[in-house]
Amino acid sequence: MKDFAEPLARLIDELKRLPGIGQKSAQRIAFHLERSSREDAERLSAAILDAKDKIKFCSQCNNFTEVDPCRYCTDPGRSQEVICVVETPYNVVNVEKTREFNGRYHVLHGALSPLQGIGPEQLRLKNLFERLKGGQVKEIIVATNPNVEGEATAIYLSKLIKPLGIRVTRIAMGIPVGSELEFADEVTMLKALEGRREI
Repeated sequence: MKDFAEPLARLIDELKRLPGIGQKSAQRIAFHLERSSREDAERLSAAILDAKDKIKFCSQCNNFTEVDPCRYCTDPGRSQEVICVVETPYNVVNVEKTREFNGRYHVLHGALSPLQGIGPEQLRLKNLFERLKGGQVKEIIVATNPNVEGEATAIYLSKLIKPLGIRVTRIAMGIPVGSELEFADEVTMLKALEGRREI
């Protein structure tokens, strides 16, 4: 005998595919949705589909955006001389929380991980090097996660960018090694940016 009716079991299975959602969390969310009104479920469904239909990658920095280029790339108040390279669009949010960084961004959508089959060709690097051709960029801040994959990505980028005469810095290790940027608070992220170093 199955524990749940088939539609509920299918909903739980789909929810478990989300990052950070295990069996118990998926069950709680599924039961909450089941107790909610049909209108609540339709609003959630419409919001998900709306995001899927309207959000795209910025053609310059690869961040998620509704308009292309994104608001960071078109903001005239942001410096074009410094680009902060991050792994995911969520990392942009964390850097922005510091209210101290006033440059542009570049989102790689991953980090080098040969064991997972992620090489340089899987990262969004082409448009980064297009942006470096203009001669306006003076510094690249590599703000990849302080883990093995993030470090490998930082070293790889440094080897490619330094010969172009552009300063390459790495965020300081105010963020614990093995941790993720999304778990860093504003103060930790600020200290990491302030203590960046040449690589």
